[in-house]
Amino acid sequence: MATTTLRPGSTEQPGPTALRLSDVLDALVQGPPPFRFTAYDGSSTGPQDAPVGLHLANSRGVAYVATAPGSLGLARAYISGDLQVSGISPGDPYPLLRRLDDGLHWRRPDPRTIARIARSLGVSRLVPPAPPPQEALPDWRRAVEGLRHSRRRDAEAIHHHYDVSNTFYERLLGPSMAYTCACYPRADATLEEAQDYKHELVFRKLGLRPGQRLLDVGCGWGGMVRHAARRGVKALGVTLSEEQAGWGQEAIRREGLQDLAEIRHGDYRDVAERGLDGVSSIGLTEHIGVANYPAYFRFLRDRLRPGGRLLNHCITRPDNVHGARVRNGFIDRYVFPDGELTGSGRIISAIQDVGGFEVRHEENLREHYARTCGAWCANLVEHWDACVAEVGEATAKVWGLYLAGSRLGFERNQIQLHQVLAVKLRADGGADFPLRPDWSSA
Repeated sequence: MATTTLRPGSTEQPGPTALRLSDVLDALVQGPPPFRFTAYDGSSTGPQDAPVGLHLANSRGVAYVATAPGSLGLARAYISGDLQVSGISPGDPYPLLRRLDDGLHWRRPDPRTIARIARSLGVSRLVPPAPPPQEALPDWRRAVEGLRHSRRRDAEAIHHHYDVSNTFYERLLGPSMAYTCACYPRADATLEEAQDYKHELVFRKLGLRPGQRLLDVGCGWGGMVRHAARRGVKALGVTLSEEQAGWGQEAIRREGLQDLAEIRHGDYRDVAERGLDGVSSIGLTEHIGVANYPAYFRFLRDRLRPGGRLLNHCITRPDNVHGARVRNGFIDRYVFPDGELTGSGRIISAIQDVGGFEVRHEENLREHYARTCGAWCANLVEHWDACVAEVGEATAKVWGLYLAGSRLGFERNQIQLHQVLAVKLRADGGADFPLRPDWSSA
């Protein structure tokens, strides 16, 4: 079968005997696709009145998809502009992702069809193009930065995700600058109300009172630190992100909380303070690495006084069976390099197994995180032009895709969010814990 060899990025059409790109899609999908598909070769498929359309603009997009099947190849083509989407805002592609999840069913063609597809695509489109510059290095290349979850490599991973632009995050997250799951006290609560409620919930679960001391590890821009300081608690936050630390310290100065609040740029493992009344870990465990849980929870235990409490808040898997590594997909390359997720049961076991901790409460806030991601997407849509001007269209598209996909994942129980509350027991086994939870009215 004759084919035409195309350069990456070319819009030249294939030879007359080659499969059209719409034919390739039809061969890979069961039934009509749940979107209108068009391609640079003039072919099309799918309902003409579909509310969402996908246009494959050039052969580089084909090469991205063909050489990295699954979410990574599609993301590369979309982020680079080679796969163009109509009918949605790039700040919130949730309608497209939900449509794909509901109505796109792949099938494995027979060997003869696979061979014909390969010949039709041509050799040039089976050679991986250079990925978009927003993509992190593959896992084997990151080894140059150090062993997985070494201090140097952890710092590089945090830099990739969090040191984007404080101005961008202000528009995305809103005034709270809280980049963790909110907790909605009512269905009609705003994002800001829900983030404040989350901080108050953590504060009450930790049983904090004026004059006591809190350590917030992985503190982000310091929302929990400032919340505690406003209530008379001396609060220390630690983050590996220099931009977060600078923004947080300035926010502390603006509120006049310098005597009670501090944010340090550094590794939590360098915190020397002990005898603390509470430790909050909100959204950091995902970056620690499951193999490092014992050392992590021992370290936090040793920072607490007897009777002090730990609140661990993190994204989890819905089971304790699957591996923790997030390998080679969109999330690993574009969002959380070296991220690891496991089930809440494994986290609870790790806390219990270090000794000296007693787990007293856990809850799943899965639906709350779906709402939170939806609210962040709404902010991105509202401020799309300003966000693009700040970080570029490709990076803004990464965030829209990531947050919309996360929303869908939380809604469909592919991922969860668990808060686990533990207390460091006294030598006599006492826990200084109320007979019934006293934070339900937070």
